[in-house]
Amino acid sequence: MTVLSPLEAWQQAVDAQGFQPDEAQRNAALHLQACWQALNDGKRSGAVKGVYLWGPVGRGKTWLMDRFYDSLQVPARRQHFHHFMRWVHQRLFQLTGVAKPLQVLARELAQDVRVLCFDELFVNDIGDAVILGGLVRAMFDEGVVLVCTSNQLPEQLYATGHNRERFVPAITAINHFMEVVSLDGGEDHRLHPGQAQQRYWVKAQTQPSALVEVFEALSSGESVSTQPVPLGRRHVPVVRSSRTVIWCRYADLCEQPLAAMDFIELCDRYTAVLLSEVPALSAPQREGRIARGTEDGVEQVTAGDRELPQLSPYDDGVRRFIALVDECYDRKVPLYIEAAMPMAELYTEGYLAFAYRRTLSRLQEMQLARFGH
Repeated sequence: MTVLSPLEAWQQAVDAQGFQPDEAQRNAALHLQACWQALNDGKRSGAVKGVYLWGPVGRGKTWLMDRFYDSLQVPARRQHFHHFMRWVHQRLFQLTGVAKPLQVLARELAQDVRVLCFDELFVNDIGDAVILGGLVRAMFDEGVVLVCTSNQLPEQLYATGHNRERFVPAITAINHFMEVVSLDGGEDHRLHPGQAQQRYWVKAQTQPSALVEVFEALSSGESVSTQPVPLGRRHVPVVRSSRTVIWCRYADLCEQPLAAMDFIELCDRYTAVLLSEVPALSAPQREGRIARGTEDGVEQVTAGDRELPQLSPYDDGVRRFIALVDECYDRKVPLYIEAAMPMAELYTEGYLAFAYRRTLSRLQEMQLARFGH
């Protein structure tokens, strides 16, 4: 089978698959093509620049990176950034007591892969920021080529984070070892018309739940339980569950100390997730201690490291909600939601307003039949 280069894959999508011609996408494809060509030519470690694709949601960043990854003929790994950090934390825990663990980890990566592809690089936790401050430079020094997507410029990553100076070395390394490419054609391609399939309902308190019928259809022929389901170290209460479908209340899935790795396990086990009783999540910001949301970090930090200003009262749960949507979207697991507010009004005020824009775009795409196929 002929392998298409990144630029060829983009051109074919425009010519034969109905993609909208987009000059920003073409420019990004050209940068990915240059990286791909340098790798194919066998250029030495350090001579191949990675690519940092950034821009608003729905501009095609992930699609382009995936075409680049599919075309590679060198050892490579493609991961959602959450998954990568989960592995990093686990490996660092195993390396406790070993001298210079970040260098050891970077050397291990370089032995396994020439290229790492990250989707959705986003840093909002001091533990991750401290690790990445050293790990990114160590990976580059070992000759690992990094290609990633993000909604933010490198300089905007962890912009309001406490002790941000500990993350600055990662930004410096990204700008030195990667081509930073803006991808903003002005149009959210996720919202192109397609056959609709409702997966989001607004429910008044007196109305019956639309998810009853959804659950019965999705779990047809399977035995159903109302017993709590083991997830990570906890047992999560459910409304109902079957072998392939789980239905939880928002309070039980997003207002409990679950981690990103728990949502990974959730999507490993179920082909559909139902979430009910999602309240209005907006609230005025206020002074407070940051809610880490996904309790993944093993990095020791000093007292006060996790303090950030202007936390709204619901943001702890919203962080987990964002992580849940990200995982379902990345894994193509349909997420059916019943909420108190329309999707666009669910979260309009709070510390996480910027991060929620991506979540809203992904929820909107989930309302199309093509999602999950």
